[in-house]
Amino acid sequence: MKTNKIYKLLMMVLTFMLISCSESFLDEKPFSSYAPETLSDEAGIEASLKGLHYYFGTIWSWSDQQGWNCVWQEGTDVCSPGGIQGVEIPFFNYENLNAENRAVSYMWERCFLIINNANLALKAIGEDGDPAKIGEALFFRGYCYNILATLYGDVPLLTEPTSSARTDFERTPVAQVNGQIIKDLKYAAANLPDITATVSESRANMHMAMQCLGEVYLRLGQPAQADTVLTQIISSGLFSLVEERYGVALDVQGDYFSDMFKFGNQRRSQGNTEAIWTFELEYNKDVPGGFTNAPQQRRNWVPAYHNVPGMAYEVFDADKGTNVSTYGGRGNGRMHPSNWVKYQLYDNDDIRNSENNITRHLIYNKPGWSATYGIDAKGFRVAADSPDAVTTKSVATGDTALIAASDTLEVMYPYTRKWDSYDPADGWGWTCIKDFPMMRLGETYLLRAEARFKNGNPSDAADDINVLRDRAYKLARQTSGNATLGSVSTSDIDMDFILDERVRELFAEENRRMTLMRTGTLIERARLNTDNSIKGTITGLDPRILLLPIPLSEIQRNKDVQWQQNPGY
Repeated sequence: MKTNKIYKLLMMVLTFMLISCSESFLDEKPFSSYAPETLSDEAGIEASLKGLHYYFGTIWSWSDQQGWNCVWQEGTDVCSPGGIQGVEIPFFNYENLNAENRAVSYMWERCFLIINNANLALKAIGEDGDPAKIGEALFFRGYCYNILATLYGDVPLLTEPTSSARTDFERTPVAQVNGQIIKDLKYAAANLPDITATVSESRANMHMAMQCLGEVYLRLGQPAQADTVLTQIISSGLFSLVEERYGVALDVQGDYFSDMFKFGNQRRSQGNTEAIWTFELEYNKDVPGGFTNAPQQRRNWVPAYHNVPGMAYEVFDADKGTNVSTYGGRGNGRMHPSNWVKYQLYDNDDIRNSENNITRHLIYNKPGWSATYGIDAKGFRVAADSPDAVTTKSVATGDTALIAASDTLEVMYPYTRKWDSYDPADGWGWTCIKDFPMMRLGETYLLRAEARFKNGNPSDAADDINVLRDRAYKLARQTSGNATLGSVSTSDIDMDFILDERVRELFAEENRRMTLMRTGTLIERARLNTDNSIKGTITGLDPRILLLPIPLSEIQRNKDVQWQQNPGY
């Protein structure tokens, strides 16, 4: 975290004096201000709860290691590396994954930072305090412990704030940690307001806790309990799938699925009726400090298409009197969809595969540009005088872009439009200015389908999947007259199909690594990704990767207790 951003938060809320001298909650150095009494009044308590949102933002907005977001997608079935930054390499070349990897320690540190701050808030609120405030703190504690239990297994279970440096933390058996997670989330689900009654829409609501609780029950092999809690969300009447166009982008090409991810359309107040938790990042007025670090999602997901001759990441729009970007802003192409995602996963009639959602073709957009190229036997762009050219073609602004074979690694490939982000004041695009889509109703149906399948009810699981596919094939059905186009039957449903459908619906939204670790399917699913290039080959698949290593720094720091490393590391 940038130190000046921490101070900005502290100055704005005055009383919110939380852990400003150390990145790691388990650091040996004494902390400058750990005292719960600094949070004892209402203003301090409110600041501490807002601070939990702020610190949560630091997980997904880390820019010091720009490959951070790639860690959670590459080396799985869905993504391969387009450009190498560094921290993500051991997450597709798994033989290099070890306890000293910075991503391994960063997630641990961030989660325990939030957990300790939640414990500080809980102590300040008191057992007899406002149940909604207690519920908000418990939601974040339960949510972060779910991350830790999924990724690391046994971890220290802390339900009281730590006010001084310690070197004797012990790893708690994961079963006990899981029990605390369920307790925290059940309290939050029962005592947080519903999504219509929160102080502001960015704050925690009961449905966020329910969705997380449903996922926890699935991880623990309790599908009946998961079904029950997820059904409460679906049956609440407060959410509905987006099936009509809405919002700020009605005057530009798009569809009702792509509208959910347009800047200015992501929040419930902006018309997104299936949003359960949209983490508000850009221009955030509710959580002081707004931005945390510099989110790199767009730079990772969007290719460096501006390196194709004749392409620009921004052009001047005379009608609007400002620069605009039609292809998602400036990207670096640090990861790209696997060949399985690009060429095998989707049907052509699936709206989630439309050009508005996964762009596969570019139009030259640099004003006044033209060139003549050669076309080789495979249809790739080469120099006009290349011996590989079998024909030549003249192109100009407005024509379909010709792609060179080398472009497909970082410069141009089919890419998701969910992370489009453009700020005319920052055309070069250092930071992504969009909110983070954390939970929506589409995933609720997928989680419940998983619960029903695992509970021996594939018929109802198919019904849940078809709710999403009815939406996905709606336009194609209207055009074709085939009312059942895209529908699935009971016999289609197994765990692989459900995991496939999660990608079709949630690609670039879900943390794919955590989904596959939760379901114990990381190794078998990673084998679907057969990309075979210097940057894209997955190696070192081994059962040990179903858990991450415990950070070496934490083992060394807790010198008064003998910690066992996770198996295989």
